[in-house]
Amino acid sequence: MSNDILNCPSCGAANRIVPEKVSAAVEAVCGQCGVVLGVTSEPVEVNDEEFQSKVAQSPLPVLVDFWAPWCGPCRMVAPSLEALAKEMAGRVRIAKVNVDDNPLMAGRLGVRGIPTMVLFKNGQEVDRQVGALPKRDIQRWIESVA
Repeated sequence: MSNDILNCPSCGAANRIVPEKVSAAVEAVCGQCGVVLGVTSEPVEVNDEEFQSKVAQSPLPVLVDFWAPWCGPCRMVAPSLEALAKEMAGRVRIAKVNVDDNPLMAGRLGVRGIPTMVLFKNGQEVDRQVGALPKRDIQRWIESVA
């Protein structure tokens, strides 16, 4: 998959993603069947019920940030993830799971400390990082794995 081409998870059609439109918050839809492609320039809040549809079935690699509002390191890494969501829109999706409100997926995935960032590709976990990292390290990690 090219950085600018995204196959529709519904019909399989190849769709060209225009980064400028994604940055301008224009919702990407499949040109063939009209299904929303889930490309966004903002981190997406995900709850336990939405995890399957927004992460496991995503046509893009997804970095899931398991966090909590009271966690200082989680708040420190949040601006970096927001910036990366904009910079990597159309290539990687950034999702956030509040572990206080959504303990099911955190438990299933064995998240023991926060922040924990888990990278999924084709619905499967491919790698994880525990603890706050600088933006450049998060970006290098994503690029090396995704």
